[in-house]
Amino acid sequence: MAPRSSKVLRETDMKKRYSLPTGFLSSLPPFNGGHAVDFEAVDGSGRVWPFRCSVRKKRRHPKPVISRGWRAFVDSKGLKVGDKVRFYKKENEAGANNHAYEVRAEKEIKIFGAVFGYAPII
Repeated sequence: MAPRSSKVLRETDMKKRYSLPTGFLSSLPPFNGGHAVDFEAVDGSGRVWPFRCSVRKKRRHPKPVISRGWRAFVDSKGLKVGDKVRFYKKENEAGANNHAYEVRAEKEIKIFGAVFGYAPII
């Protein structure tokens, strides 16, 4: 299962909203003519997170962002600038739960100021 979105968090992601690549829109439920869609993602501990993805109403480039539910996720995971978040779209598997998305958070590992990678947060 390859990530549909993977991003190192910036200041704006921490304080306001998580901006997504436009390509992520194709993996979301249909917007049905609206500018927002709600979806749920499950994390590594099995907790379900409700999110809302919205796009600009009258712009040529949609610039998708996750706003609703995002700050609760950030606060719960104790995320900081430099940490990483990945969204996955699950394949339909027989007997799988009905959450089509998975979200994973990873803490930046620093030793003496140098970044050595990322560790998963559950």
